[in-house]
Amino acid sequence: MKDGETLPRQVRSPLSNDYRPEIDITNVLNPTNAAYYQSLIGVLRWIVELGRVDICVEVSMKSSQMAMPRHGHLQQLYHIFAYLKLHHNAEMVFDPSEPEIDMNQFEEQDWSSTVYKATSKEEIPKDIPKPRGLGFKMRAYVDSDHAGDTVTRRSRTGFIIMLNNAPIYWSSKKQLGVETSTFGAEFINIKQCADYVRGLRYKLRMMGLPVEGFTFIYGDNQSVLANTTIPHSTLKKKSNSIAYHFVREGCARNEWRTTYINTHHNPADLLTKPLPSGEKRIRFVKMLLYHIYD
Repeated sequence: MKDGETLPRQVRSPLSNDYRPEIDITNVLNPTNAAYYQSLIGVLRWIVELGRVDICVEVSMKSSQMAMPRHGHLQQLYHIFAYLKLHHNAEMVFDPSEPEIDMNQFEEQDWSSTVYKATSKEEIPKDIPKPRGLGFKMRAYVDSDHAGDTVTRRSRTGFIIMLNNAPIYWSSKKQLGVETSTFGAEFINIKQCADYVRGLRYKLRMMGLPVEGFTFIYGDNQSVLANTTIPHSTLKKKSNSIAYHFVREGCARNEWRTTYINTHHNPADLLTKPLPSGEKRIRFVKMLLYHIYD
Protein backbone atom coordinates (compact mmCIF):
# COMPACT_ATOMS: atom_id res chain seq x y z
CA MET A 1 0.00 0.00 0.00
CA LYS A 2 1.07 3.59 -0.60
CA ASP A 3 1.45 6.66 1.63
CA GLY A 4 1.63 4.59 4.80
CA GLU A 5 -2.01 3.45 4.54
CA THR A 6 -3.18 0.26 6.23
CA LEU A 7 -5.88 -2.24 5.35
CA PRO A 8 -9.26 -1.84 7.06
CA ARG A 9 -10.06 -4.14 9.95
CA GLN A 10 -13.15 -6.21 10.79
CA VAL A 11 -14.11 -6.53 7.12
CA ARG A 12 -17.07 -8.89 6.64
CA SER A 13 -17.76 -8.42 2.91
CA PRO A 14 -15.67 -7.34 -0.10
CA LEU A 15 -17.24 -3.87 -0.37
CA SER A 16 -18.64 -1.50 2.23
CA ASN A 17 -22.39 -1.81 2.68
CA ASP A 18 -24.42 0.16 0.09
CA TYR A 19 -21.28 1.39 -1.70
CA ARG A 20 -21.83 2.18 -5.41
CA PRO A 21 -18.61 2.93 -7.35
CA GLU A 22 -20.44 4.61 -10.24
CA ILE A 23 -21.66 7.45 -8.00
CA ASP A 24 -18.40 7.96 -6.07
CA ILE A 25 -17.51 11.68 -6.22
CA THR A 26 -14.22 11.67 -4.30
CA ASN A 27 -11.13 13.23 -5.87
CA VAL A 28 -9.73 11.73 -9.07
CA LEU A 29 -6.42 9.92 -8.55
CA ASN A 30 -3.23 11.38 -9.97
CA PRO A 31 -1.56 9.44 -12.83
CA THR A 32 0.78 7.54 -10.50
CA ASN A 33 -1.97 6.35 -8.17
CA ALA A 34 -4.28 5.65 -11.13
CA ALA A 35 -1.65 3.29 -12.57
CA TYR A 36 -1.35 1.70 -9.13
CA TYR A 37 -5.14 1.23 -9.03
CA GLN A 38 -5.07 -0.46 -12.44
CA SER A 39 -2.29 -2.81 -11.36
CA LEU A 40 -4.31 -3.84 -8.29
CA ILE A 41 -7.31 -4.56 -10.53
CA GLY A 42 -5.07 -6.84 -12.59
CA VAL A 43 -4.06 -8.73 -9.44
CA LEU A 44 -7.66 -9.11 -8.33
CA ARG A 45 -8.76 -10.35 -11.75
CA TRP A 46 -6.20 -13.13 -11.54
CA ILE A 47 -7.40 -13.99 -8.04
CA VAL A 48 -10.95 -14.31 -9.40
CA GLU A 49 -9.71 -16.49 -12.28
CA LEU A 50 -7.91 -18.74 -9.79
CA GLY A 51 -11.11 -19.49 -7.91
CA ARG A 52 -12.20 -16.63 -5.65
CA VAL A 53 -15.68 -16.47 -7.12
CA ASP A 54 -16.86 -14.72 -3.93
CA ILE A 55 -15.32 -11.42 -5.10
CA CYS A 56 -16.20 -11.75 -8.80
CA VAL A 57 -18.97 -9.14 -8.99
CA GLU A 58 -17.10 -6.66 -6.78
CA VAL A 59 -13.98 -6.86 -8.95
CA SER A 60 -16.09 -6.50 -12.09
CA MET A 61 -17.73 -3.37 -10.70
CA LYS A 62 -14.37 -1.86 -9.76
CA SER A 63 -12.88 -2.75 -13.15
CA SER A 64 -15.39 -0.48 -14.88
CA GLN A 65 -13.80 2.52 -13.12
CA MET A 66 -10.26 2.06 -14.48
CA ALA A 67 -10.53 4.93 -16.99
CA MET A 68 -10.89 7.55 -14.22
CA PRO A 69 -10.38 5.96 -10.79
CA ARG A 70 -11.05 8.05 -7.71
CA HIS A 71 -9.75 7.99 -4.16
CA GLY A 72 -12.89 6.22 -2.94
CA HIS A 73 -12.43 3.52 -5.57
CA LEU A 74 -8.89 2.86 -4.32
CA GLN A 75 -10.08 2.69 -0.73
CA GLN A 76 -12.63 0.06 -1.70
CA LEU A 77 -9.90 -1.98 -3.39
CA TYR A 78 -8.11 -1.98 -0.05
CA HIS A 79 -11.40 -3.14 1.44
CA ILE A 80 -11.42 -6.14 -0.95
CA PHE A 81 -7.83 -7.04 -0.06
CA ALA A 82 -8.71 -6.78 3.65
CA TYR A 83 -11.57 -9.21 3.05
CA LEU A 84 -9.21 -11.62 1.28
CA LYS A 85 -6.71 -11.34 4.12
CA LEU A 86 -9.40 -12.19 6.68
CA HIS A 87 -10.83 -15.04 4.57
CA HIS A 88 -7.65 -16.35 2.97
CA ASN A 89 -8.21 -20.01 3.88
CA ALA A 90 -10.45 -20.94 0.95
CA GLU A 91 -10.41 -23.98 -1.31
CA MET A 92 -12.34 -24.67 -4.50
CA VAL A 93 -12.86 -28.43 -4.71
CA PHE A 94 -13.41 -30.05 -8.10
CA ASP A 95 -15.80 -32.70 -6.87
CA PRO A 96 -16.33 -35.41 -9.55
CA SER A 97 -19.41 -36.92 -7.87
CA GLU A 98 -22.70 -36.60 -9.74
CA PRO A 99 -25.29 -34.21 -8.29
CA GLU A 100 -28.76 -35.33 -7.33
CA ILE A 101 -31.19 -33.75 -9.80
CA ASP A 102 -34.98 -33.94 -9.68
CA MET A 103 -35.77 -34.95 -13.26
CA ASN A 104 -39.45 -34.11 -12.70
CA GLN A 105 -38.40 -30.46 -12.95
CA PHE A 106 -37.03 -31.04 -16.46
CA GLU A 107 -39.86 -32.78 -18.28
CA GLU A 108 -39.40 -33.32 -22.02
CA GLN A 109 -41.71 -31.21 -24.16
CA ASP A 110 -43.19 -31.94 -27.58
CA TRP A 111 -41.81 -29.38 -30.06
CA SER A 112 -42.96 -31.25 -33.21
CA SER A 113 -45.75 -28.79 -34.02
CA THR A 114 -43.64 -25.63 -33.53
CA VAL A 115 -41.34 -23.63 -35.79
CA TYR A 116 -38.39 -25.46 -34.23
CA LYS A 117 -39.37 -28.84 -35.69
CA ALA A 118 -36.77 -28.66 -38.48
CA THR A 119 -33.96 -28.01 -35.96
CA SER A 120 -35.06 -30.41 -33.25
CA LYS A 121 -31.67 -32.13 -32.95
CA GLU A 122 -28.43 -30.76 -31.59
CA GLU A 123 -25.80 -30.16 -34.24
CA ILE A 124 -22.80 -32.39 -33.48
CA PRO A 125 -19.61 -31.94 -35.56
CA LYS A 126 -18.73 -34.93 -37.72
CA ASP A 127 -15.00 -34.64 -37.05
CA ILE A 128 -15.11 -35.00 -33.26
CA PRO A 129 -12.74 -37.59 -31.77
CA LYS A 130 -14.13 -40.78 -30.30
CA PRO A 131 -15.38 -39.92 -26.80
CA ARG A 132 -13.60 -41.63 -23.93
CA GLY A 133 -14.00 -41.70 -20.18
CA LEU A 134 -17.02 -41.22 -18.00
CA GLY A 135 -19.86 -38.87 -18.73
CA PHE A 136 -20.97 -35.99 -16.54
CA LYS A 137 -23.90 -33.72 -15.76
CA MET A 138 -23.64 -30.05 -16.68
CA ARG A 139 -25.58 -27.50 -14.65
CA ALA A 140 -25.87 -23.73 -14.99
CA TYR A 141 -27.25 -21.20 -12.51
CA VAL A 142 -28.25 -17.82 -13.96
CA ASP A 143 -29.44 -14.52 -12.51
CA SER A 144 -29.52 -10.82 -13.33
CA ASP A 145 -29.71 -7.56 -11.43
CA HIS A 146 -32.18 -5.42 -13.36
CA ALA A 147 -31.04 -1.80 -13.86
CA GLY A 148 -28.40 -2.32 -11.20
CA ASP A 149 -26.09 0.43 -12.47
CA THR A 150 -27.51 3.61 -10.96
CA VAL A 151 -25.99 5.84 -13.67
CA THR A 152 -26.56 3.95 -16.94
CA ARG A 153 -29.33 1.66 -15.64
CA ARG A 154 -27.74 -1.29 -17.37
CA SER A 155 -28.48 -4.67 -15.85
CA ARG A 156 -25.84 -7.16 -14.75
CA THR A 157 -25.64 -10.75 -15.94
CA GLY A 158 -24.27 -13.47 -13.70
CA PHE A 159 -24.00 -17.21 -14.19
CA ILE A 160 -21.97 -20.15 -13.00
CA ILE A 161 -21.35 -23.48 -14.78
CA MET A 162 -20.89 -26.77 -12.93
CA LEU A 163 -19.62 -30.10 -14.27
CA ASN A 164 -20.95 -32.67 -11.82
CA ASN A 165 -20.29 -30.91 -8.48
CA ALA A 166 -17.29 -28.91 -9.71
CA PRO A 167 -17.61 -25.19 -10.58
CA ILE A 168 -15.62 -24.62 -13.79
CA TYR A 169 -16.71 -21.19 -15.03
CA TRP A 170 -18.25 -18.05 -13.53
CA SER A 171 -19.08 -14.69 -15.06
CA SER A 172 -20.35 -11.31 -13.91
CA LYS A 173 -20.74 -8.62 -16.59
CA LYS A 174 -22.90 -5.60 -17.32
CA GLN A 175 -25.26 -6.09 -20.23
CA LEU A 176 -24.50 -4.10 -23.38
CA GLY A 177 -27.88 -2.36 -23.54
CA VAL A 178 -30.57 -1.04 -21.21
CA GLU A 179 -33.58 -3.29 -20.65
CA THR A 180 -36.83 -1.62 -19.59
CA SER A 181 -38.12 -4.66 -17.70
CA THR A 182 -36.88 -7.42 -15.45
CA PHE A 183 -38.26 -9.87 -18.01
CA GLY A 184 -35.99 -8.47 -20.72
CA ALA A 185 -32.90 -8.41 -18.51
CA GLU A 186 -33.47 -12.01 -17.39
CA PHE A 187 -34.01 -13.20 -20.98
CA ILE A 188 -30.78 -11.58 -22.14
CA ASN A 189 -29.10 -13.19 -19.15
CA ILE A 190 -30.28 -16.72 -19.89
CA LYS A 191 -29.41 -16.25 -23.59
CA GLN A 192 -25.82 -15.29 -22.70
CA CYS A 193 -25.54 -18.29 -20.41
CA ALA A 194 -26.99 -20.64 -23.03
CA ASP A 195 -24.60 -19.22 -25.64
CA TYR A 196 -21.65 -20.12 -23.40
CA VAL A 197 -23.10 -23.57 -22.70
CA ARG A 198 -23.36 -24.28 -26.44
CA GLY A 199 -19.71 -23.35 -26.95
CA LEU A 200 -18.61 -25.37 -23.94
CA ARG A 201 -20.42 -28.49 -25.15
CA TYR A 202 -18.61 -28.14 -28.48
CA LYS A 203 -15.20 -27.72 -26.83
CA LEU A 204 -15.67 -30.70 -24.55
CA ARG A 205 -16.65 -32.89 -27.48
CA MET A 206 -13.61 -31.77 -29.45
CA MET A 207 -11.46 -32.71 -26.44
CA GLY A 208 -12.82 -36.25 -26.62
CA LEU A 209 -15.17 -36.09 -23.63
CA PRO A 210 -18.59 -37.75 -23.78
CA VAL A 211 -21.20 -34.97 -23.69
CA GLU A 212 -24.40 -36.88 -23.17
CA GLY A 213 -27.84 -35.54 -22.34
CA PHE A 214 -28.88 -31.93 -21.92
CA THR A 215 -27.60 -29.15 -19.69
CA PHE A 216 -29.68 -28.30 -16.62
CA ILE A 217 -30.23 -24.52 -16.42
CA TYR A 218 -31.67 -23.00 -13.25
CA GLY A 219 -33.11 -19.48 -13.06
CA ASP A 220 -35.33 -17.57 -10.66
CA ASN A 221 -37.66 -15.71 -13.06
CA GLN A 222 -40.74 -17.87 -13.59
CA SER A 223 -42.10 -15.81 -16.51
CA VAL A 224 -38.88 -16.19 -18.51
CA LEU A 225 -38.64 -19.90 -17.76
CA ALA A 226 -42.25 -20.47 -18.87
CA ASN A 227 -41.47 -18.77 -22.19
CA THR A 228 -38.45 -20.99 -22.76
CA THR A 229 -39.96 -24.37 -21.90
CA ILE A 230 -43.60 -24.24 -23.02
CA PRO A 231 -43.66 -25.03 -26.77
CA HIS A 232 -46.72 -22.92 -27.66
CA SER A 233 -45.97 -19.87 -25.53
CA THR A 234 -45.84 -16.55 -27.40
CA LEU A 235 -43.62 -13.53 -26.94
CA LYS A 236 -45.37 -10.17 -26.83
CA LYS A 237 -42.21 -8.02 -26.79
CA LYS A 238 -40.37 -8.07 -30.13
CA SER A 239 -37.28 -6.46 -28.58
CA ASN A 240 -36.48 -9.73 -26.80
CA SER A 241 -37.23 -11.98 -29.77
CA ILE A 242 -33.61 -12.92 -30.60
CA ALA A 243 -32.86 -14.15 -27.09
CA TYR A 244 -36.32 -15.75 -26.97
CA HIS A 245 -35.80 -17.86 -30.11
CA PHE A 246 -32.18 -18.70 -29.32
CA VAL A 247 -33.02 -20.20 -25.93
CA ARG A 248 -36.18 -21.96 -27.14
CA GLU A 249 -34.35 -23.48 -30.10
CA GLY A 250 -31.76 -24.92 -27.70
CA CYS A 251 -34.54 -26.41 -25.59
CA ALA A 252 -36.11 -27.96 -28.71
CA ARG A 253 -32.73 -29.43 -29.68
CA ASN A 254 -32.37 -30.83 -26.17
CA GLU A 255 -29.11 -28.97 -25.67
CA TRP A 256 -30.50 -27.65 -22.41
CA ARG A 257 -33.67 -27.49 -20.37
CA THR A 258 -34.61 -24.80 -17.89
CA THR A 259 -36.37 -24.81 -14.56
CA TYR A 260 -37.16 -22.51 -11.65
CA ILE A 261 -35.06 -22.22 -8.52
CA ASN A 262 -35.91 -20.00 -5.57
CA THR A 263 -33.73 -16.88 -5.47
CA HIS A 264 -32.62 -17.79 -1.93
CA HIS A 265 -31.09 -21.00 -3.30
CA ASN A 266 -29.60 -19.58 -6.51
CA PRO A 267 -25.81 -19.14 -6.12
CA ALA A 268 -25.72 -16.95 -9.26
CA ASP A 269 -27.18 -14.19 -7.05
CA LEU A 270 -23.63 -13.88 -5.71
CA LEU A 271 -22.52 -12.77 -9.20
CA THR A 272 -25.08 -10.04 -9.87
CA LYS A 273 -24.88 -7.74 -6.85
CA PRO A 274 -22.57 -7.21 -3.86
CA LEU A 275 -24.25 -9.14 -1.07
CA PRO A 276 -23.67 -7.86 2.46
CA SER A 277 -22.35 -10.12 5.15
CA GLY A 278 -25.09 -12.40 6.41
CA GLU A 279 -26.69 -15.81 6.18
CA LYS A 280 -27.47 -15.54 2.46
CA ARG A 281 -23.95 -14.57 1.40
CA ILE A 282 -22.37 -17.21 3.63
CA ARG A 283 -24.67 -19.92 2.24
CA PHE A 284 -23.82 -19.12 -1.38
CA VAL A 285 -20.08 -18.84 -0.76
CA LYS A 286 -20.05 -22.18 1.06
CA MET A 287 -21.70 -23.77 -1.98
CA LEU A 288 -18.61 -22.88 -4.02
CA LEU A 289 -15.68 -22.58 -1.61
CA TYR A 290 -14.59 -24.79 1.28
CA HIS A 291 -13.08 -23.82 4.68
CA ILE A 292 -13.48 -20.09 4.01
CA TYR A 293 -15.39 -19.44 7.24
CA ASP A 294 -13.59 -22.01 9.42
